[in-house]
Amino acid sequence: MVIVLGGGLSGLSTGYYLLKRFGKPAAIFESSNRLGGWIRTENHKDKDFIFESGPRTIRPRGVAGANTLEMIEDLQLPVESIKSTHIAAKNRLIYAKGELCLLPNNLGGIFATRPPFSKPLYTALFHDLRASSKKIKYGDESIYSFVKRRFGSELADYAISPMICGICAGDAKEISVRFLMNDIFETEQQYGGVVKGFFLSKLIGRKEVRDAHINSPGIFAENMPSLYQRAVKEGWSMYRLNDGLETLPKALEAYLRSRNTEINLSSECSKILFSDDGVRLKIKDTLLLAEHVISSLPSYRLAACVKDQHPGLAGQLLAIPYVNVAVVNLQYCTDNLLPLRAFGFLVPPVERRPILGVIFDSCCFEMGENTVLTVMMGGKWFEEYFGQNPTKKDLLDIALKEVEDILGICQEPRFTRVHILEKCIPQYNVGHKQVVEGIRRYIQHYKLSLSVCGAAYDGVGINDVIMSARTNVESLSFS
Repeated sequence: MVIVLGGGLSGLSTGYYLLKRFGKPAAIFESSNRLGGWIRTENHKDKDFIFESGPRTIRPRGVAGANTLEMIEDLQLPVESIKSTHIAAKNRLIYAKGELCLLPNNLGGIFATRPPFSKPLYTALFHDLRASSKKIKYGDESIYSFVKRRFGSELADYAISPMICGICAGDAKEISVRFLMNDIFETEQQYGGVVKGFFLSKLIGRKEVRDAHINSPGIFAENMPSLYQRAVKEGWSMYRLNDGLETLPKALEAYLRSRNTEINLSSECSKILFSDDGVRLKIKDTLLLAEHVISSLPSYRLAACVKDQHPGLAGQLLAIPYVNVAVVNLQYCTDNLLPLRAFGFLVPPVERRPILGVIFDSCCFEMGENTVLTVMMGGKWFEEYFGQNPTKKDLLDIALKEVEDILGICQEPRFTRVHILEKCIPQYNVGHKQVVEGIRRYIQHYKLSLSVCGAAYDGVGINDVIMSARTNVESLSFS
């Protein structure tokens, strides 16, 4: 029997792909009393709004995006799309130098000088052409360092740094360039510059494609999923599931249970021991035997399970840091409170404010006569701004003050919800790629009947963790 550890989206997806590939159910063990991990939807249908305390939208991009849409289509889940022409897709804001700044949303925008930038963005290309080449030691550097070196400090401070806050609540000065810009970094290292590398690669006949994943042989080399084809044809920028994103893990749970997959809640694994005749797991004082274990646990939790028998592996797993994030949901009974309609805004760390950004939920999707906001707080700077044990009231008060200061919303919200998500997002710091390679190399070297998938290893987004589950399952072979 295959045992899956973790009942978040990656673990549930693993169970789904095990059924698809091998036709026999696995057993899933989740330590908490609910499934879905950090995905949590609070639905107020009677008042025409929802709160999301985790991710809320999915992007239909690349092979991983196509893979998610294939799953959603198979589960027959209705979706609500935001097209590229939608105001939430076009308008992205940052709060900098005391004002909300609209980022360029078309080609013409890069030729104008717009705050917070002191020059048109196209001039960053000339910065890259003038910058000297530099071979980076150990083949990695921070994404902040790379962007500053190639394109200048303004782009690093006011474009890349807030983007990293929005994606993983991390510090761009620590996050690896390979997290988001692996191909650009490789081009720069090979040719001595980004712009130069782009043109030289064209001249020597290296074919560039708009989406390398989709155009390379792979799981969809012959035919793309029909829902993905629809998304491309209709120009989707992003989408959500009707009734919120928690619909997906709930649908996966129903799919798995209907096909005899054993799902166990409140069942924490405390120890894993490997031997020639299988894997023994201690779960709630019971020893279970498995042919293979697929762990979708956070890396630090898996480390605690293997540390007695494999302290070297545990040490590598513990090398992946995590951050805490506070999420504050706010609902106001007026639908015209925002000074500008947009997806929301991010706050560059250089501004030294205690929030990462605010999502304008009611601008993204129809929510009746409500203004619904989600304030994201903490991340890399959680303890610096809030201490070790902030109360939910403390966090709510700070969120309301920031909303008043930046958006000018003074009235009290009707509904609020505060979630403190402890150690929720792994940080892909400089050297992360080597750490993950080391973990998988250790597992292979010692021939452990173990696979690792999920946000700690293969990307932190919804598409990433589902694709990670599929890739790990498809690498298995059982007699």
